Formats: sequence, structure tokens, C-alpha cells
Amino acid sequence: MILDLHSHSIVSDDGRAKVENYCQWIRRKGLPLDGFVLTEHRLFDDQSDYRALEDEFGLLILKASEVETDYGHVLVFGVNEDLQAALDFSRVDLSLARVMEETARWGAVAVPCHPGRVRVGMCAHIESRGAVENVRIVETLNGGSRRDENAAALALAQGNDYYRTGGSDSHIVSHIGRCATRFPSDIASMDGLMAELVAGRCEAVALENQEWTSQN
Repeated sequence: MILDLHSHSIVSDDGRAKVENYCQWIRRKGLPLDGFVLTEHRLFDDQSDYRALEDEFGLLILKASEVETDYGHVLVFGVNEDLQAALDFSRVDLSLARVMEETARWGAVAVPCHPGRVRVGMCAHIESRGAVENVRIVETLNGGSRRDENAAALALAQGNDYYRTGGSDSHIVSHIGRCATRFPSDIASMDGLMAELVAGRCEAVALENQEWTSQN
């Protein structure tokens, strides 16, 4: 199963894509994508219900968040009321150590994203301040990152035995599915997604000529 684990809709302050338009684009272009996760910036979208779109387009649409920490941006999967009470998602200076602690406490999964980017990625912060404990998974393929930034992310993962994910980081419709994550089993819910991530049953892939290629 192939899921784009990093995307933004108009719910994000810099997103320009409607979720329905993502679905239409995927089907119109024949993208080999089974679904995507909406990781809105500094918030969790409690209100939107995408089940009708899932049924219409035959896609899995899940909701998560992208928070901002002292070590860069982090995707948070499995957001619930307890986690929202523990962390102020709107802040731009959350402690990564605390994000890792609270997500583990409340049954969520945290994945530092685009770690190879300057300022908003984890690599540069590790070089200057040291590593943060309890990181187990990182995004190593990001559709909005440069080749060298993704290479730095891969080196980080290889050097620390982190599990790897991929996502487009799309903010406009035509970018959805540029990068994604491949899973060996079907996934039907956020709980199922988190189980695969925690077990490391995930692989970062990029879309080239309508075919998925693994990151080496």
C-alpha cells in the first residue's frame, strides 16, 4: 500500500489545495497512490470529515499535524484530545524532547520531517546541540526538499538506524504523491498506520515515470 504521509490543504495557513482537488488530481493523472495524510501546520483539524470523498474516490484520507519544535518540524500521527491538552500545537518553539515524550505517553507517533533542511530540519540542530532521545522514525524523502537535503536525511537515518518515511509535503494540487511511503500490508485507519510505522514496516519511495522507486 502506498500512502503520501505529508500533505497540506487550505486548512493550513500556506496551503492552496482543497482535499477534493487532491482526490480529483490523483484519479485524473492515474497516480499509483492509495491515499494520503493531511498534516496541517500547527493545528489538528477536528472539524473536517472526508469519508464521503474516501468513498467517492476510493482513497484513504487520514488527518495528522505538523508541529514546530526547537529541532525543526515534526509530523504527529494519532492526535487525540489528551495530546492536544498536553501540547500547544500553535506554538513555534515546542521542545522536541517533550513532543517525543507526550506523543509516546498518549499513544501517538512523532516523525521529524525534512530533517536535511536548514533551520526547519533536525540535522543542523543535532550538529550544534546533540541528538534527542526517543526518535525512532524520520522522513527521508520529501517532495519539497532538494536532492542534497534528502541525502542528508537519509544519512541521518542510516547512521542512527531510524525507520524511514516519505511524503510530498504538497501545498498545491499538482505536488501530491511526489514522494510517499510503501507499506507491505493494507491500512484502513490511523491506528493501522501507526502500528506499521512503529514496527518499521515502511519504506520511503519517490514517484518517477508513474513508478515507485526506493531511496538508496
